[in-house]
Amino acid sequence: MILPESFYRGEDVLRIAQELIGKSLFVFSPGGDKLSGRIVEVEAYNGEMDRASHAFGGRRTKRTETMYLPGGHAYTYLCYGVHHLFNVVTGPAETPQTVLIRGIEIEGDESGTLGRGPGKLSKTLGITTETDGWKLDGKWIGIFEHEHEHERGQGQEAFSTPRIGVDYAGEDASLL
Repeated sequence: MILPESFYRGEDVLRIAQELIGKSLFVFSPGGDKLSGRIVEVEAYNGEMDRASHAFGGRRTKRTETMYLPGGHAYTYLCYGVHHLFNVVTGPAETPQTVLIRGIEIEGDESGTLGRGPGKLSKTLGITTETDGWKLDGKWIGIFEHEHEHERGQGQEAFSTPRIGVDYAGEDASLL
């Protein structure tokens, strides 16, 4: 079942990030194939008050405008001119909170490398900046309850670590 808009509209980006673990992200390719993977790693950004967020201090640019949409949209941007990074916009409109999808497990990927890392997962699923602003309604891209949601995490312990690659954010870089 595709996640409803209400799932994304809550104000607690950390809770939403945690609840995304175990869900499945999918994208329809231009040829109509459905590409997907189970979300296994996320990173939350708490909007204007978070020094690691693109919207820190109320920054609004052409790139960040998508973050101000209501929850349930894709925020996809090009990092270092190389990697497309896929984020989920959360919260009500004008509250620029996002969750970066850092890793997915892809069925049949024996090496476990196709979805490891936010740039690699976007490349594997064909996610580019063209998806920026798209609704996560399942028409072209979406997130759904994994069909074995009750088995989520069995045999594996979930844990939190400091964020990755945001050293410039000072003490906010060490937020879990």
